[in-house]
Amino acid sequence: MTVSLFKSASIVSGLTLVSRITGLMRELLMASIFGANALTDAFNVAFRIPNLFRRLFAEGAFSQAFVPVLAASRQQHGDEATHVLINQVATLLLWVLLGVSALGVLAAPALVWVMASGLQQEPQGFDMAVVMTRWMFPYIAFMSLVALAAGVLNTWKRFAVPAATPVLLNVAMIMAAWWGGPWFALRGWPPIYAMAAGVMLGGALQLTVQLVALRRLGLLPHIGVGWQSLREAGAAQGPQRILRLMAPALLGVGVAQISLLINTQIASHLMPGSVSWLSYADRLMEFPTALLGVALGVVLMPQLSAAKAANDTAQYSDMLDWGLRLVLVLALPCSVALLGFSKPLVAVLYNYGAFGVQDVQQTTLALMGYGVGLLGLVAIKVLAPGYYASQDIRTPVRIAVVVLVVTQLLNVLLVPTLAHAGLALSIGLGALLNAGWLLWGLRKTGTYQPSPGWWRLAGQVSLSSAVLGAWLCWACVHWDWTAMHATPWLRVALMAGVLVFSAVLYFVCLVLLGLKPRSLWRR
Repeated sequence: MTVSLFKSASIVSGLTLVSRITGLMRELLMASIFGANALTDAFNVAFRIPNLFRRLFAEGAFSQAFVPVLAASRQQHGDEATHVLINQVATLLLWVLLGVSALGVLAAPALVWVMASGLQQEPQGFDMAVVMTRWMFPYIAFMSLVALAAGVLNTWKRFAVPAATPVLLNVAMIMAAWWGGPWFALRGWPPIYAMAAGVMLGGALQLTVQLVALRRLGLLPHIGVGWQSLREAGAAQGPQRILRLMAPALLGVGVAQISLLINTQIASHLMPGSVSWLSYADRLMEFPTALLGVALGVVLMPQLSAAKAANDTAQYSDMLDWGLRLVLVLALPCSVALLGFSKPLVAVLYNYGAFGVQDVQQTTLALMGYGVGLLGLVAIKVLAPGYYASQDIRTPVRIAVVVLVVTQLLNVLLVPTLAHAGLALSIGLGALLNAGWLLWGLRKTGTYQPSPGWWRLAGQVSLSSAVLGAWLCWACVHWDWTAMHATPWLRVALMAGVLVFSAVLYFVCLVLLGLKPRSLWRR
């Protein structure tokens, strides 16, 4: 079972890597063409609004409630009954999304003001953010249906398509920046509007591909039309169970999104470009969090839910233990790299065109703040499904509420001194607290029992990470990465060489200290 999990996680991680590479290409192109200014702040705010609702409803509360119920239904009642559940949920979801999208378009000015009232310092930026929000708000409908399709495909262990489709969004936005921007400019429209059009195209492409995959499995949802169909779907037992689970999940995910909203609001009142610096740093953070945390969470969630439904507590605990060991081995060195090698990463990826030396420095500070909490951010992706699989959503919610309060108190202390970097550092420290609390809860209830060898593994990983950190700090200061702006390909090749040597150095140290990677993967 664990070998199968590792294979599935590897597939998801590999495809996610492709997605994140194309995402970085997208951000690099945007940074080079548009830089970091009031206009890019306007786009990032407008893009965050549908993304906030997407994470709140689609990939957040909905997925957390839908996947465990779906997996339990398939385990206990079979495929035919589960397909009926899919039809009912899809019917409810589609009609709700149509109403939410219409309201979002109408309420765009209020949403932009709530998200980033500081944009009013430059009225043009605020007005453009409103226009782009109206263009992009229906994106939430596409992505919510994508989340439903992905939940079904992952439950049927078809992980490749959901992991690969985000590439389509990045490709659409790259095309928008490269060709759409000049096309808009020729017609007298702000070129940044092309990015909003690219977002909508990417959402439509993602949904189309996933619906094709569902059709091949014979699981394409049948949408009910009319009030009677909507009432019947809403009254069914499965959707009712999902709605009951969504209520606390909505609060839990909402807490995280409230934190994001507050941080964006604060950043909009700081120096122009602050929202963009945080966005560029966040894009880099998504590399390790998605490759490690999201991949493991996507694979573990349906398997943990099935183990709980079968009352197999031993396998449930073993899968959690395996996931957490991988988090330690892979996330801690990534955190060290973000702290010790952040400036070269930012310079090589973004320091082109309109993205200057000051932008590199400011984005580096934000990235280091996020890096402090990387281990926590990744661990949460494994620990939280441990609760969701048991259909216990209330406990993570209570923890998230306390962490939100702590994070905002940290903002009060850190932002006056560190500005936007203080916002990133607060999130990082909050993530460590969140992960530690989730782990303590699983241990306290006896749901998770660690296998022997954890202290030895922690020592091996810590010593190897220390060696890695020393090498990366030396490489960071030995070469002037921003001065190499004139020779971009040499700079790219140098960074690639440093990173490859870093990976080899880290794993060689682990092996010399007695860790056998093959045995870890096969656990």
